Amino acid sequence: MVAIEELKKLKLNRLLEQLEKIKGRGTELISLYIPFGRAVSLVINDLYEEYSTASNIKDRVTRHHVLNALVTIIQKLKLYREIPPNGLVIFCGAIAKPDDPPGSEKINIFEIEPIEPISTYLYRCNDHFHLDILKDMLKEKAVFGLIAIDREEATFALLKGNKIEILDNITSGVPGKHRAGGQSARRFERIIEEMAHEFYKRVGEYASKYFLNTPNLKGIIIGGPGPTKKEFYDGNYLHYQLKSKILGIVDIGYADESGIYELVYRCDDLLKDVALIEETKNMQEFLEKLAKSSDDVAYGFDDVIKYLENGSVEKVLVSSNLDLFIMEMRCINCGYKDIVKVEQIKINELESQGSKCKVCGGTMKVSASKHVIEYLKELADKTRTDIKLISSNIGEGKELLNSFGGIAAILRYVHK
Repeated sequence: MVAIEELKKLKLNRLLEQLEKIKGRGTELISLYIPFGRAVSLVINDLYEEYSTASNIKDRVTRHHVLNALVTIIQKLKLYREIPPNGLVIFCGAIAKPDDPPGSEKINIFEIEPIEPISTYLYRCNDHFHLDILKDMLKEKAVFGLIAIDREEATFALLKGNKIEILDNITSGVPGKHRAGGQSARRFERIIEEMAHEFYKRVGEYASKYFLNTPNLKGIIIGGPGPTKKEFYDGNYLHYQLKSKILGIVDIGYADESGIYELVYRCDDLLKDVALIEETKNMQEFLEKLAKSSDDVAYGFDDVIKYLENGSVEKVLVSSNLDLFIMEMRCINCGYKDIVKVEQIKINELESQGSKCKVCGGTMKVSASKHVIEYLKELADKTRTDIKLISSNIGEGKELLNSFGGIAAILRYVHK
């Protein structure tokens, strides 16, 4: 199943993206963070004091908007007996739709129960909402350092959840092991080893530069072709604090950027908790089954829904970047219901204009809406089907979004 935490993070991220685009005409957008344990009555008293202060705002429109927003928040808080366990965040203000003229703003309120506990009580009135505390909750906490190394070059990267960040690539200048004209083989080998030693020292210095002060660094993995990676590790070139974080040494074919990606794919046992590994495995399983027989898989919204409804789906893969909503439409004349899928950018148009009823020709209006992932989860829960979120940070994830409509399924049994 989709982990409840993942779904909460996805919904929070989408809401924050929406809130980040909202700008007030003045300092009239209110952000309120309330930690668990703070009495609702005390918060309401604080807001009444803010109301008294806001009554002195000189600009008439701004004053009107702030006072209305405060009243709206107070009325909302009166519905709470106590603050939820993780706290409560409220954003409220006068917001106009993008194409609406000045003066058409309406008070909007957003209530959020955070995915992690908040410890700070905060009230702010500004021309934007204060979102940083919630954004920090979405940041991937576990970080892994990656080093791909051979005698010619080394590449440094960070793995954060399902994102690979390439930090740097350095070259050694160490020549290959072959005889140079006029020099003895032994002397030439000694020069090469000295140059390799200096290169390893430089790799260690770069590792300290990039990894030593990295917050939440859970471990480091070293990869490379041949014996170089082991020579580097055994030679004590790494800072002792970094060496204690080494999770493993892995054989890979290259030490450039492509080697970093190979390193991630080859060390799934070491990184079993990292989302990227599971996402890649799921997509590779789907693509392998598709290559063998299209009867083993399905893709596209309509086909996946069909197989979900008859219980033949083992696993649904859905792009976390899919901006698709499922809208329930109801005819205001005959009551006919229909389900339509709509991209996020077209929701406002559908809500304002409606659509034509297939039965009586009357006007269909939106009666309910939910994100496609929530809709899929409801169907999947009925048949104990797994849903896996796939980001577009991996190549296969981009392929899912661009080539398969953002939704695919691995079936429990072959369909005809």
